[in-house]
This record gives sequence, C-alpha cells and structure tokens, in this order.
Amino acid sequence: MNAHKNKLSPEQQEELLNVLAARFEKNIQRHKGIEWCKVQAKLEANPHKLWSLDEMERTEGEPDVVGYDKKTDEYIFYDCSPESPKGRRSLCYDHEALEKRKENKPVDSAINRAAEMGIEILNEEQYKELQELGNFDAKTSSWIVTPSAIRKLGGALFSDFRYNTVFVYHNGAESYYAARGFRGLLRV
Repeated sequence: MNAHKNKLSPEQQEELLNVLAARFEKNIQRHKGIEWCKVQAKLEANPHKLWSLDEMERTEGEPDVVGYDKKTDEYIFYDCSPESPKGRRSLCYDHEALEKRKENKPVDSAINRAAEMGIEILNEEQYKELQELGNFDAKTSSWIVTPSAIRKLGGALFSDFRYNTVFVYHNGAESYYAARGFRGLLRV
C-alpha cells in the first residue's frame, strides 16, 4: 500500500481525535481508569493507527477504547457501534471463500477488508468481552475469527446477541448477508 495514502491530513487527524474524545467521554464505563490525554498522546505518535481508526469510523464502526494492555503498553479499540458496522456488511469470511464463490460474489471478504484497514477481526473471547460493555448486534451478526480446523472444512464462525445471550454460530465461509459484517480491534 502507498504510505501517504494511509495518512490523514492534520485537519482530518484533529477532526477524528475530536470525534474519538467525545465518544470516550460519553462512554466512560467502557474504559474506567483510562485517561484520554494518554490515549491521545499515543494516537498522535502513531499516525498510521489514526488512519486505521478513521477507516473504522468511516465504515460506521464507532471505535472506542475498551482496555489497556500493561504488558505491551497499548490501548485497545473495538468497534462499538450498536449493530455490525454498516460499511462492512455483505462480505463473505475470507479470500479463499471469495474465490470459491462463482455466482453472486460479494464485493470482498471480511478478512481482506480488515487487513486493508490495518485492523484485526474480533475473536470469540473478544466478542464476548465487548458484549460485557453493552448490548451489540441485537439485530445483526458479525464474523469472528474462525479456528483453522473449522475453516479447513469450509466453515466460518459468526456471533450475535439475542435473548440476553451471546451466540456463536457457524455458516459456510462463502456465505454473506446484508445483516452480517465484522467488528474489528486496533491496538495503539
């Protein structure tokens, strides 16, 4: 990828930081004990991470800080939109599934799109952690990282929240639906 293509202008950086700061303050329960000024300093020192957060925001993921990893000295952002991000739906699971599909191909796969954005797809444990912060995907679902043993057999996993419960399901990896996207995470 082109290095300057993945960089925001100073004006775009300021606008994104303002959006993220407002969301941070509005949802303080997601990140107790974390100070925004420290998060902002990390972001300003890592402009390529700001670009990835902007991609998360642009695709309606509403990224927010959900934790801090003391071992790696990194803040963790998850997509916190109430439903699976609108700008990342109707995608099959991965590139292999995309190539396998001969008719009615989706525009891309969740794994490809996440890589292009510089983020990771949530795994099952992370998805369940997200659900402890609120109720997400009550009407939609999100692809999650699929173990290789399942993927080798043609399957992929997705999750949602119904009946006050987090469900993990399976589907053919080449399937795609208007109400299924993916949630990402970014470490800064």
